Amino acid sequence: MTIADICSKHVITIDQNASLQEAALLMRSHHVGALVVTADEATDPHVVGIVTDRDLAIEVIAQGLDVGSVRVGQLASRQIAAVAANGSIGDAVMAMQRAGVRRLLVIEGEEQLAGVISSDDVFEALAGQLATLSGALRAGIARESEQRPAPPPVQRRPIFRPHGTAGWQA
Repeated sequence: MTIADICSKHVITIDQNASLQEAALLMRSHHVGALVVTADEATDPHVVGIVTDRDLAIEVIAQGLDVGSVRVGQLASRQIAAVAANGSIGDAVMAMQRAGVRRLLVIEGEEQLAGVISSDDVFEALAGQLATLSGALRAGIARESEQRPAPPPVQRRPIFRPHGTAGWQA
């Protein structure tokens, strides 16, 4: 399984000159927690950063900044963390850890944006793999039960029998 198999390929972008209200509305309408920030330079838009719902809350609202005067590009993180589309879940986890982020851009070929992967995507993929492994273990136990004869019943002997001392009843 590669990152391309589990990432979100529907990337929501926003221009760096957009308002924070536009960003919040986009996040709400698309049910995402991050937007890829782009800059239009001579009709060649390119990624300049990423802005998250957490950025809006912690960097703007918590600091009491004037929401109307701050542009998305001013708030966006310029340190862009990415992982190759053909990379593994382990590659994504390591990249997230190194950068201290919850989301990565997914890059294909010559820096072509192919998607976004979040820690939630990674958790979901790992949970699916663990469920599959659990099913394999259950299938193995069922196969063994069908192929091997049942063992004879075990006679159980008491290990501890109180002798009526210190208020115990025999």
